[in-house]
Amino acid sequence: MREKVEAVLNQIRPGLQMDGGDVELISVEDDGTVKVKLVGACAGCPMSQMTLQMGIENTLKEQIPEVRRVVAVPL
Repeated sequence: MREKVEAVLNQIRPGLQMDGGDVELISVEDDGTVKVKLVGACAGCPMSQMTLQMGIENTLKEQIPEVRRVVAVPL
């Protein structure tokens, strides 16, 4: 499943990079939890939680039904 998650993140990345940010995949857990790290401008952005939930998490869940949740790990 890690490869599927990376492929979806690669689709999301250009939008994040346009704003000076990015996302790194840390791990995909057996329970369907995806751990990511927001970097660049995304790391300190007040909208990062919305980006994580509304953008990254929703897109991953739509394209990969096994994904249950997405959490950001601290820097």
